[in-house]
Amino acid sequence: MVGSKSIISDLHSKYAEKTWNETFKLVRRCMDKSRGDTKPCEPLIRCLKILHEALNVSSLSAMVSRLEIMAKQRGMGSHLSPTETTCYLTADMFYLEVLLLPGGEVEDVKLAQHGEAPVSSESLLQLLKSKKFEEFSVKLKGLFSLYSIPGENETKIKVYTALQFLGKDLQKISHLPRALRECNLQVDMILNGRIGYLTAGSEGIPMTIQYYISPSDILLEMSDSERGSVGQLALVTVGPTDSTHKLQMASVIPQPPQLDAQGLPLFSPLCEVLSEMMPACFQLKLQPPLPMLSSFVEKLSQITDVAIADADLQWAPFPQLMMTLLGENGGNKTWDGQDAHFLVPLPGKEIHSYVLPGAAWEEAALRGALVSTIPFTHPAHVPALLELLRHQCAINTLLASCITSLRPSPGPVCDLYCEVLPESGSSLSVTFHLSDSDSLSVLLVNVADSRKLTCSLFAVGSESESMDEYVSRVLKRCMSIPVTMRALNRRLSKRTCGEALPACSATISTADVSPASPLPMSCEADGSLSSGSGLESIGIPTTSSTAAVFSQDAMGPDTTATAAESAFCLSVAEVNTNPTANPYPCASVCVYSHWMHNNHLPELI
Repeated sequence: MVGSKSIISDLHSKYAEKTWNETFKLVRRCMDKSRGDTKPCEPLIRCLKILHEALNVSSLSAMVSRLEIMAKQRGMGSHLSPTETTCYLTADMFYLEVLLLPGGEVEDVKLAQHGEAPVSSESLLQLLKSKKFEEFSVKLKGLFSLYSIPGENETKIKVYTALQFLGKDLQKISHLPRALRECNLQVDMILNGRIGYLTAGSEGIPMTIQYYISPSDILLEMSDSERGSVGQLALVTVGPTDSTHKLQMASVIPQPPQLDAQGLPLFSPLCEVLSEMMPACFQLKLQPPLPMLSSFVEKLSQITDVAIADADLQWAPFPQLMMTLLGENGGNKTWDGQDAHFLVPLPGKEIHSYVLPGAAWEEAALRGALVSTIPFTHPAHVPALLELLRHQCAINTLLASCITSLRPSPGPVCDLYCEVLPESGSSLSVTFHLSDSDSLSVLLVNVADSRKLTCSLFAVGSESESMDEYVSRVLKRCMSIPVTMRALNRRLSKRTCGEALPACSATISTADVSPASPLPMSCEADGSLSSGSGLESIGIPTTSSTAAVFSQDAMGPDTTATAAESAFCLSVAEVNTNPTANPYPCASVCVYSHWMHNNHLPELI
């Protein structure tokens, strides 16, 4: 121990008078010494990184040194031009030119990807000018990951070429003509586009597909313009595989394209175009990962003929996956088979109770996994994959609307008690009890796909076409079970009391704009009430826009939407039947009278 202290003391005295530049040079010399392996010495890299972060980059040598250490961190090479005005950060498939001024300031940053001329990058330039080195390093990691294919450079070049042709074909499909279903072009592309809302890749960010957005996501985007993309995204990338796959080395869409009955192009077989067998395949990387039922995961493989590795899938009861992804697991990492009970606050000081019975959701057919990567080999796979992902997203959105961080406790009395049961992989039932009725009622929700939601109401005295249309439009408009149940509960209560029901009109008057109704009290995690916003407790920020949207007939029958939000959120009491003005066209609903599930809710009544 004494010897160690003596050595440290000697080192302190030896380097006490050394400048920081000499210390940097010493560390770099140690890093450059020949070693048994080719990997850089991690302790020395960390040491140099800490030294750099402790000092301001205020000279040419300091900036060059900082660029060099970032390159080493990402497995890249670096060198300075003979004139010492340009620092090159190099990899097998791309390189960066960083043009420097004598004082160490950055004049320009140019990116040259494989086979392309260097192009100035404003975003990379601003990161270095602002000295945001961590963010710059993340950009380098993104660029490097685009070519993370094992093998020789020739193989990497072929894989990159295949990815480029895939991207061009996806853009061609995206630009094909089709009928609009939504009044907002971007929302229409996301929900209905054959390739979703496509954003070309640049500067280390792969091509991005936004393929699903819920009504609440739209509200978040409207209320916070700086929030960025919300909803479900997929990155179009390429990754290594154990077996080889035939990938395109040219476009597989003939020009001019010929369309099939679904409006998709007729693709040329890979055997008729330039293609090669490679140890890789294309990938859709889902952000965030998507909880998918086992039946949907099987359908993915049926579309692509490429199985998702079982090692990449951790199977669990589906509610557990949803709770984990939503951060509502309360610290519990496993599903114990017990009933999951949630309280959902709504505007108007209303609280609903939702129970997911453990035994019903434990069935093997209802198990699922978080899917983060979907392998495929042909652009024709993408439209079918996106439709399947949207279908799963619609199911997830409905189920997620019943899951919150609020748990029941003695105190608050709920306005509506519901039990959510799975009926199949794409349908569920909501059993509920009306306060003025002696019987239970059941709403059966079938999700045929992301656009076709069919509801069957089993309740005494509710055989009515107007009820069919009303419930279907509310559900499709909000994609929320609690909001739909509130609207349905109010409509059924009026019918029981003999009160006349408001008729559905074909237009909405912007002159009848009324202020938003007061926002509700919320329920704390311990079950107590507070004066917070019920919207915020279910993930929606309180703004004039969101308050107006959520204060409509589904929330309360005496208010209407503001003119600014009418394009997305027309009053559910005055649903516009004009498809050009209604961004969420109605789905059909069947209404029946039925007595069922009498043993499902004894503890809730």
